[in-house]
Amino acid sequence: MEAETQTDIVVRPVRDVDAEALGRVHATCWHETYDHLISKAALEAVSPRRLAELWTHWAVQGPEFKMYAALVNGEIVGFAGSGPARDKDAPRFHELYFIYLLDAYHGTGIGQRLFDAVVPDGDELYLWVADDNPRAHRFYERNGFALDGAAHTEPFLGETLTEVRFVR
Repeated sequence: MEAETQTDIVVRPVRDVDAEALGRVHATCWHETYDHLISKAALEAVSPRRLAELWTHWAVQGPEFKMYAALVNGEIVGFAGSGPARDKDAPRFHELYFIYLLDAYHGTGIGQRLFDAVVPDGDELYLWVADDNPRAHRFYERNGFALDGAAHTEPFLGETLTEVRFVR
């Protein structure tokens, strides 16, 4: 069945039992998102098992952290997370940490549902996103974000990734 015709879509809080599935989806999303920005060798080193271990900690951080998963027919296809700002010079008190969705589900509305689950309506917050990720830039602009001129280069999988900051 095509992703566009799926009807059994659930967006719910992440559970500790989701860690293994989240690790697999996370690794796949990194391959799909960063294959033009990071070397194949670096991406091949991404371990679904290691990401699953990280998810066991992320899933239980406390009520100020919102971690949600999107499931289609019972299988996790994406996730999103937000919480307190991590930067010392943060322009807002809250930060959208990530939204990742398997490529097959882009354009289905699931990414918006994930966003809405972790970002309260009208909430002021900021996020960092890869400079060379036009699809994500358009998504955030549709949701009221604008670039504020801040950029930084971050270590990512042993290489570097330039990120830009969006603020709402």
